[in-house]
Amino acid sequence: MKPCKPRVSETLRDLWKEKKAVMILYTFLRISVILVMLAQLFNRNFENVFLCLLTLILFALPTMLERKLDIDLPNTLEVIILLFIYAAEILGEIGAYYVTFPHWDTVLHTINGFLCAAIGFSLLDILNRNSRVRFHLSPLYLAIVAFCFSMTVGVVWEFFECTMDQLFFLDMQKDTVLQNFGTILLDPTGGNHPVVLRGISDVIVVFSDGSQKSLGLGGYLDPGLLDTMEDLFVNFIGAMIFSVIGYFYVLSRGKGRFVRRFIPVANHSAPPEPPKPPES
Repeated sequence: MKPCKPRVSETLRDLWKEKKAVMILYTFLRISVILVMLAQLFNRNFENVFLCLLTLILFALPTMLERKLDIDLPNTLEVIILLFIYAAEILGEIGAYYVTFPHWDTVLHTINGFLCAAIGFSLLDILNRNSRVRFHLSPLYLAIVAFCFSMTVGVVWEFFECTMDQLFFLDMQKDTVLQNFGTILLDPTGGNHPVVLRGISDVIVVFSDGSQKSLGLGGYLDPGLLDTMEDLFVNFIGAMIFSVIGYFYVLSRGKGRFVRRFIPVANHSAPPEPPKPPES
C-alpha cells in the first residue's frame, strides 16, 4: 500500500512551525505584489502586470525546489531570495528604483553574485556530504566551482539584457555619459592608433532624413558598456566573498554558523565516510 500524501493543511502547518519568519514575509510580499498588480491593471499598464505575475511565480520557486529536490533551504537564504526578487522586479522595475537610486542595480548585482556562489557551492556540497556518492571534492575545488558558477550566471544575465536591448530597446544595460573616450575609428590613417576626445559637453544626432537633435546630456552617450562591466565586477566581488568564506567553512565543517545560513542541505544526505586505513 502506498503511503498517503500529507494534506495541504498539514504541510502549511509544518511550514509555519519551521519557517515562521519566512512565511510571514512571503505572505506580506505576496499581498503587496497583488495590490501593485491590481493598480497596474487598473492603469492598463500590462507590461507591469506581467512583471507582477512573474514575481509571484518566482516567489513560489524556493518552496517548489525544496519539494522537488528534497532539500532544506535555510531561512536566511529564503528571506534574502524573496527580498531580492521584490527589490529587483517590484521596486526596481515598477517603482523605478534603478533610476531614483543610482546604486540600486549595483547593490543587487553584488547580492546576486553572493547568492549564486552560495547556490553553486551547495550543489556540489550536497553531493560531497552524501555517502552514496563516490567522489569527494577538496574545499578549494568547491570554492572555485562556486565562483565560476556565479560568474557564469552573471554573464548569461548580461547576455539576456543585451538581447532585450537589441530586440525591444528596453535599455536594460543602462547608459553612461562620458566626457572623455578614445577610439581607433577616428584614426585618420585607418590604423590601430586611438584618437582621444576630451572635454565633450554635448552630442548631436543626425537622423536619416537630415534632421538633427542635441542630446543635451553633458557628454558622449555610452550605450551600456560601462554598466555591464560594473555589473560583472560587483558580481565578481560578491562571488569572491562567498567563495572564500565557503572555503574556510568546508575546512571547519560544522563550525561555520554564518555560511550554514546560505547553504541548502539535502534532507536525506549523510556526511562522507572517513577514509579507510590502508590494509597491512
